[in-house]
Amino acid sequence: MIALVDCNNFFVSCERVFRPQLEGKAVVVLSNNDGCVVSRSNESKTMGIAMCTPFYKVKHLCDSGQLVACSSNYALYGDLSNRVMSILADAVPQIEIYSIDEAYLHIEGIAPERIPQMCREIVDKVRKWVGVPVSIGVAPTKTLAKIASHFAKKYKGYKGVCMMDTEAKRLKALELTPIGDVWGVGRRLAPKLMEKGVSTALDFVNRPAEWVRGNYGVTGERTWTELQGRACKEDEREERRKSICTSRSFADMIEDEHELVLRVSDFAAMCAHKLREEGSAAYDVTTFMYTNRFRDDLEQYFPSATIRLEVAANSAQEIVGTALKALRMIYRPGYKYKKAGVTVSNIVASDAIQGSMFGFDDDMRQKQDKLSQIMDTVNGSKSVALASAVPGDTRAAMERCRPQHGGSLLRLATQRPGHYADGIRSDFRSRLYSTCLDDIIEVH
Repeated sequence: MIALVDCNNFFVSCERVFRPQLEGKAVVVLSNNDGCVVSRSNESKTMGIAMCTPFYKVKHLCDSGQLVACSSNYALYGDLSNRVMSILADAVPQIEIYSIDEAYLHIEGIAPERIPQMCREIVDKVRKWVGVPVSIGVAPTKTLAKIASHFAKKYKGYKGVCMMDTEAKRLKALELTPIGDVWGVGRRLAPKLMEKGVSTALDFVNRPAEWVRGNYGVTGERTWTELQGRACKEDEREERRKSICTSRSFADMIEDEHELVLRVSDFAAMCAHKLREEGSAAYDVTTFMYTNRFRDDLEQYFPSATIRLEVAANSAQEIVGTALKALRMIYRPGYKYKKAGVTVSNIVASDAIQGSMFGFDDDMRQKQDKLSQIMDTVNGSKSVALASAVPGDTRAAMERCRPQHGGSLLRLATQRPGHYADGIRSDFRSRLYSTCLDDIIEVH
């Protein structure tokens, strides 16, 4: 059995921890630049506000006092997430953090009759110690645990814990689960399945394996297998991403090339960091920019350029340098740019890179890899180990100066610190109650 712990309406719940006056009110949290809704309270869901709704469509509700909007405060959310995960890590022998608000608990070896009580103790402890409500789904596979967590969240009778431990419970849950809510199906695949008469998870598992494999390939068959109650191996579930993209819309339109260099450098560095986290490297680096397509009074320009590397790379130096070369190919003065981004693609495993006989210096690559590893360590990467070549006393010093929530303590000269805090609209951002002394909560 495996348990999925899911924080309920996580961003909204974080806002409520230090602002209890928001309890019972309709609350939404907005994306970067206050663009669209990315988290909703149950009250705002009842009002019919959908995920990804543009803020301008619900702003009138805020003006009339029916809705409270909060700008994204990722430093606060990250800190509270770390607190939740630390409680989970103390409760079970092994956890697998899936996202900022979800984690799988490996509970093999725990007596089945003990599991429900243990999970309820976790729910109560997280609520009491952190202030965030969580739901737990327990099932034989990760996909079924995801479904069980939805039931635990939706129905109060479960008291935060839904255990799918019998065949009858599994079949009933699949019958009540729309196919679009199944982990691994997605918004694009769900309509295609519904066109073929598959409207629920039970309809899907009742189809023959050959039909699933023929129509939806290996990935669809793995989802089908897990819904049957048979767990896939980790190396079977996880596939290497085909591309990684980092992009942002700007609060104000940008004309200055130097400012675009700073932004693109940040985006490229983040792509490189994600590659290293996943043990991958990329051959292709693409830089793209957009003008504001909603401004009919301005000249429009939507350029992009892709550069193919001779040897796949994941170091910040090489990915950033290549992205800036592409930027210089497409930049044109006189345009007002509203968005830019970097995409790395043609991704391969970093331990299976085909080297070059002529054009690449292996010693330089090793130096770049070591430097990137040190940057990841100092900047607070959770998944990249300390470089084995770094002496023990230096490692200890690096740990002492490691930021609590990541950042850019070490960065390339073409990057600038605080990019994601600067130049992003956040008219409704709450204070950094738990990470900044200047913003600490005041008690009167």
